[in-house]
Amino acid sequence: MYKVLNKETVAPQVDALIVDAPYIASHAKAGNFIVLRIHEKGERIPLTIADSDLVKGTITLLFQKIGKTTEELGTLKKGDTIRDIAGPLGHDTPVKKYGHAVLVGGGIGSATLFPILKALKDRKNKVTVILGARNKGLLVWQDRFAEYADETILITDDGSSGKKGLVTEALKEVADSSKIDVVLAVGPIRMMQAVAELTRPSAIKTYVSLNPVMVEGTGMCGACRVSIAGKTKFACIDGPEFDAHDVDFEEIAHRLNFYKDEETESIEIFKKKKCKGKCKSKSKMKN
Repeated sequence: MYKVLNKETVAPQVDALIVDAPYIASHAKAGNFIVLRIHEKGERIPLTIADSDLVKGTITLLFQKIGKTTEELGTLKKGDTIRDIAGPLGHDTPVKKYGHAVLVGGGIGSATLFPILKALKDRKNKVTVILGARNKGLLVWQDRFAEYADETILITDDGSSGKKGLVTEALKEVADSSKIDVVLAVGPIRMMQAVAELTRPSAIKTYVSLNPVMVEGTGMCGACRVSIAGKTKFACIDGPEFDAHDVDFEEIAHRLNFYKDEETESIEIFKKKKCKGKCKSKSKMKN
């Protein structure tokens, strides 16, 4: 059992849990993830380790409530427990002394970049961080990023914070004004694809963190298979980060929609069970 020590609402439908997990905290590296199961009958889901504290023995898990299990995870409060957490899993981010590194994050995926930012700064890199979201309320951890980054650029679709536009537009501006040695991007598939296409002509080394459907995290099930440079790889054991210019984004985008109907159905069932009794009483009160 893993105890929840604290819970924070980071943005609408986005929560962060600080969990007591000494072993994982002592072994976690930038880019690693875990697979958790809330209770004995729960499904296993992967979550990136957004932060870890070796001294306190804790890990921070940041997630968006978009499916049955993440909705259920969002009901946990301080003092509750998580049945299983396996990790740390996946390869570490390829961190070294690059020179100028640019981190590009979209939405909730931005949190994945935080441990990478700290690792890059430990190696004395200059780091520019570009954080994008639909609006100001959906930007996550911008203050934390600003504490470590040499420059933090905020981008929103509606212009409610920072510049109005797309993260790729901001990346192009940075590329036009300075030499970039490496780009690491995390976010929606189409955003990462756009970043890859932007850096391809200039051959800027670019990595993306892939989050396909994943079940058990050891490569046995094959659910997280992706095509990299024409070869089949597994995101859980070969990734989750890959050379962006080798990724078949179209295949991943297609596979991400495989279980959309089942996920919609399961979350509706969960909400009805959660609502049972309370919703009826509210309805009667209105009448």
